[in-house]
Amino acid sequence: MAGFRPTDLCSCAFCLPQRSQHARYAWIKESSVANELVSKLIEAGAHFGHRVSRWNPKMAPYIYGRKNLIHIIDIRETLRGMLRAKKYLSQVAQGGSLVLFVGTKRQASEVIQREATRCGMPFVSERWLGGCLTNFRTIRDRMGRLEELETIMNSDKINGYSKKMQSALNREYRKIYRNLNGIRTLNRIPECLVIIDPKKEKNAIREAKALGITTVALIDTDCDPSQVDLVIPGNDDGIRSIDLIVKQLADAVLAGKSENPELMKTVPQAAPVSAAKDAVSEMAALAEKEALG
Repeated sequence: MAGFRPTDLCSCAFCLPQRSQHARYAWIKESSVANELVSKLIEAGAHFGHRVSRWNPKMAPYIYGRKNLIHIIDIRETLRGMLRAKKYLSQVAQGGSLVLFVGTKRQASEVIQREATRCGMPFVSERWLGGCLTNFRTIRDRMGRLEELETIMNSDKINGYSKKMQSALNREYRKIYRNLNGIRTLNRIPECLVIIDPKKEKNAIREAKALGITTVALIDTDCDPSQVDLVIPGNDDGIRSIDLIVKQLADAVLAGKSENPELMKTVPQAAPVSAAKDAVSEMAALAEKEALG
């Protein structure tokens, strides 16, 4: 390789001064970014694990120690896993493939919706429907029913039904909308799943393994890392920790898309989270009004 010197690979006190100017600047820049990210991870509490009694022995390589009967996750492993995941997601997004964000637990639901919408990727934040991947055709058929109900709701056709039927249609719409709104843009099998807490999302992990889909997951000390392809060890119960890591992964997806300008024009955007909540609230208010007569 032209201009390469062995000292460019080493960061010891002897070799660092001998580096070429470009390599030295790149190393200092990467080190400063990594140090800043580590500080943010610690502030967010990403290094806190579960109680020692709940640990999975397979997580031993990712654990730094214990304090007050709580495992402390090695933040270096968290950083290494996150950088590896960001690089992979950037490549997936650059190639035009889909990344499905999955996080149905209370702490992750809102973050998953917001960040997946921001990077224009599908998400599951309420409930993982069985067969969402392995029975993909049936799920797409239900999406057609959702669009049919929206057409009825947004036109004068709804006035042609009795009050009882209108109430039934409203209930059906709210249920389907809540479960399927996030995967409107999932028009094909995704290349990768980003999962928060694979222990809770075991059905998603099982379906992804059956179809050979790559999984990237934020896992705590009570999870099994052998079930995941790209592991990000960290606190999967803290809102700040989840928010920081998911935001970094969404940024990587956006960076990958920016390398391919055509994707920014052609990839459909999911419905905004605020718009989704407003629509469901409006339907609920209408149903309540009709029930009261």
